[in-house]
Amino acid sequence: MLFSEPATTAASANWISAHCDGGARGNPGPAGYGAQITDAKGQVIAELSEYLGHRTNNFAEYSGLLGVLDWALTHHHPNLRVVSDSELMVKQIQGKYKVNSPDLRPLWEEARRRIARLDHFQITHALRHKNKDADRLANEAMDRGTGRGPAGKPGTSSTPGSNSSPSAAAPAKASSQNSRPTATSPASPVSSSKPPAMLRGFTRDGAIHLLGNATLPDGIFVKIVPE
Repeated sequence: MLFSEPATTAASANWISAHCDGGARGNPGPAGYGAQITDAKGQVIAELSEYLGHRTNNFAEYSGLLGVLDWALTHHHPNLRVVSDSELMVKQIQGKYKVNSPDLRPLWEEARRRIARLDHFQITHALRHKNKDADRLANEAMDRGTGRGPAGKPGTSSTPGSNSSPSAAAPAKASSQNSRPTATSPASPVSSSKPPAMLRGFTRDGAIHLLGNATLPDGIFVKIVPE
């Protein structure tokens, strides 16, 4: 069943809820998703956080949904409510918007396949300020991937006996509904050496050439200003 009516009070005890979020710094750029999953009493039962590499915001949003769906199926929770601040993704999953992007179409199709394996499913849109925990986890994933935060595993979960979140970034690799794509490893931490306050150089053939034999450490961002 893809979508269900609101559950009765008695049946609601079997539902879990997930707030998920995804983002990319630069769009496309370093991307990640986060999700917080709670039981019917509002107790946190899992937190997912995964770095996705160089992706778009919408790809990250869908990856968060796919990660939540995989977690629910893997841990045998057939009744799932999802809250996301991505209006585009929510309305595409609900069938209110068409999926025209060739990059998002495979993600949408994989999400629908996973939803069909649940007994009941609901998805709603919420403003970002109501999705703070998921946003925090998504930013933690991006921090890890770009070396801006503590090094860690590509995904975390508070569920006993589980120490990694399911990757949802590449459903095209999945040969069946039960397969689980491999998590993307975080990038290497940024070098601790600091460049001078300002370096000068020029561009040629699409490459940056620094003057005075200066060098830049790996992993930093540069700003080019025409003179």
